[in-house]
Amino acid sequence: MLKPYACQPGESRGRLHPESMSTFRSPFQRDRDRIIHSSAFRRLKHKTQVFVEHEGDYYRTRLTHTIEVAQVARTIAGTLGLNTDLAEAVALAHDLGHPPFGHTGEDALAELMKPYGGFDHNAQALRIVTKLEKHYAGFDGLNLTWETLEGIAKHNGPAISDKGGSHSFPSREELPYALAEVDAAWDLELETNASAEAQVAAVADDVAYNHHDLHDGLRAGLFDEDDLCELPVIEACFAEVDKLHPGLDRTRRQHEALRRVFGVMVEDVIAVAENRLTSLGPQSVDDIRQMDGPIIRFSKPLYQSLKVLKQFLFERMYRAPSVVVERKRVTEMINALFPLFMERPELLPEEWQEEVSRARILGGDCTRPESKQALARVVLDYVAGMTDRFAIQEYDRLVGRGR
Repeated sequence: MLKPYACQPGESRGRLHPESMSTFRSPFQRDRDRIIHSSAFRRLKHKTQVFVEHEGDYYRTRLTHTIEVAQVARTIAGTLGLNTDLAEAVALAHDLGHPPFGHTGEDALAELMKPYGGFDHNAQALRIVTKLEKHYAGFDGLNLTWETLEGIAKHNGPAISDKGGSHSFPSREELPYALAEVDAAWDLELETNASAEAQVAAVADDVAYNHHDLHDGLRAGLFDEDDLCELPVIEACFAEVDKLHPGLDRTRRQHEALRRVFGVMVEDVIAVAENRLTSLGPQSVDDIRQMDGPIIRFSKPLYQSLKVLKQFLFERMYRAPSVVVERKRVTEMINALFPLFMERPELLPEEWQEEVSRARILGGDCTRPESKQALARVVLDYVAGMTDRFAIQEYDRLVGRGR
């Protein structure tokens, strides 16, 4: 049974375009299914997590990462009496807006889009599910419920906040245009917290990438077990494995230790949430939204330990020399493709030419700022939607071979 502070499917604020209810699925189950069947979700298979997609079959892609996040989110949400379908839907959608080459691609596009309204992958995910998916007869996008859209927009915290945050902005005027457009069409209450289910999806994201980045970094040889044993939490997990299973082979030892790290994170989140929910006593999802800060989070001691872990991963993995070389290479690709399509939009596929024509009509001609802005947003949608392999192929076809 759902707790009173969970999102109740029968009390959903509905969809922007009214639809009849499904006879056998709740609104949030329907959202989840539409996300899974979307084109953007399939493209996550060939989008990078840390390593560029072609570097090895064992490394996580955005798709495998997303599936892991959804699994963690369902576990935590179910234990806390929250709506597991909504938590899963937000988790499955949370990375739809990532461009090729992960955060490297996002950094490049954010810089290129500064004159044209900015770029943020959370905002782009909203643009995808409200506009760019064009499969249904009655509307563009997936026509998701308000609660799922809210979760995509605010799972990392209020989108408008003077407290800072990875995906928050000081004022409504500074919102990325993609987020501002969706909010203008349907107020997502960007100054408040998201539901507890969306907060679960955000924490599940942290749990998943902290866990699997350790796996992938070990496999890539960027660090070894001795390095990890110097880190808080991880040291104790390896020690426990060695005590219970002395002489275990290296691969099994790594897996046994890291799955314990995974368990420590999940159990900590659940324990903290149960204590906070009991002490604060929210009686509705709106009580959760109006709280001063998130209800779902790590304990302070584990949070500090994870900060040490994240700094280690930043130095030894995300900024490892081999990864930095690859970051530079793929940044050059994005920095070449974007202006090329701006100068020669006829190079975009035929199915994009209607959007190009609409951008030109908007501004009257390609030299006016309104037209350049509209065109840049079309080019962004196209480039951000590329998979790693397709971006590399297009660069080789249009730029690389002509050098």
